[in-house]
Amino acid sequence: MATPWKNGGGVTREVAVFPIGASMDDFLWRISMAEVTEPGPFSLFANIDRHLTVLSGSLRLEFSDRSVILATGESLTFAGDVPVSGVPLAPVTDLNVMTRRGQMRADVRRIDGETALQSGLLIVTGAQTVEGHALKPFDALMIADETLTAKGLVIAFHEILRH
Repeated sequence: MATPWKNGGGVTREVAVFPIGASMDDFLWRISMAEVTEPGPFSLFANIDRHLTVLSGSLRLEFSDRSVILATGESLTFAGDVPVSGVPLAPVTDLNVMTRRGQMRADVRRIDGETALQSGLLIVTGAQTVEGHALKPFDALMIADETLTAKGLVIAFHEILRH
């Protein structure tokens, strides 16, 4: 389901959120996808870390001290409370993984072939069958302690333990 961006400049499609039913103000982690066709500022999220992966297209991110160009398949991690603008150099579909700083962290990695995975969420980058499930591009599949053959992005979440 498409929901408006926090800053009103576009829409996002939530893939998964934890805890289930959490709002934009109280999630521990959130995964979403967005289509970016126009330049504009990213929404600010206090105490959130972002991991942005370009699934298709090319995107220039403009920070106060630097610019970074991400092509298809490239990623960048940055603080969600730092002002940044995005300029699509070609129409972009992106995957945005957000975690609550100090409570959760996420590892995002690309797989291509047989891989043993402990747990996480698989986002497939092309039509394929994974563990008997026919998946379309950008479909998601929760996994736990499996060896599977797939091509896509795997997102693993880790709770940050405080002593």
